[in-house]
Amino acid sequence: MKIAVIIARGGSKRIPNKNIKDFLGKPIIFYPINIALKSNLFDGVYVSSDSKQIKDIANKFGAKTPFTRSLENSNDLATTSDALLEFISKFSNKIGKIKYLTCIYPCSPFVTIDLLKKSLKIIQKKDVDTVLPIVEFSHPIQRSFSVTNNNKIKFSDNLITKRTQDFSINFHDAGMFYTINVEKFIKSKTILTDNTEAIIIDKNMSQDIDNHSDWRLAEIKYKLSFENK
Repeated sequence: MKIAVIIARGGSKRIPNKNIKDFLGKPIIFYPINIALKSNLFDGVYVSSDSKQIKDIANKFGAKTPFTRSLENSNDLATTSDALLEFISKFSNKIGKIKYLTCIYPCSPFVTIDLLKKSLKIIQKKDVDTVLPIVEFSHPIQRSFSVTNNNKIKFSDNLITKRTQDFSINFHDAGMFYTINVEKFIKSKTILTDNTEAIIIDKNMSQDIDNHSDWRLAEIKYKLSFENK
């Protein structure tokens, strides 16, 4: 059995009601729900939330909300793994053994059917624990520096003299979704392991949304990438 789970807690401090905030005319959670349903890749599309408002909106768009997530796994300290382990423990007995689970973040309008399909193909054919999309850093992270208490720049290891092209390429989690082997996940209780495979995606096809500036940038990127196509 393959399922998609969108984890969307109600509490959001930097952007109030972030998971259901309007994104180009629709609550942002609509986008991952819609793509997961349209893909026809999953035996069920579910939303895990502690919020009745989020659950009602998720149901409106076709997702199922079989239970209310516990407060313990909805606070600021709860991890994605915590939320997924609760979902699996509470729900697998009702629907049968879950073999593969794709956990999609609610603020992920850039998720595509092709990406979801590719992740499932990899995890079904290879002996990996997790598959996720990653993005190349736009600037070499080796050139990062800190700022002292008196506002002076502090460089690391004299790397400022090194040429940009001499640095290795580094990547970061695109923050969109994880496709996991459930049996392996239950044993390790962690999503990212040494046996994780990546799908490299273009920087224009992802955007972390942590503040209002990020939100506006994501809307611009989405319009350029998806609208009128």
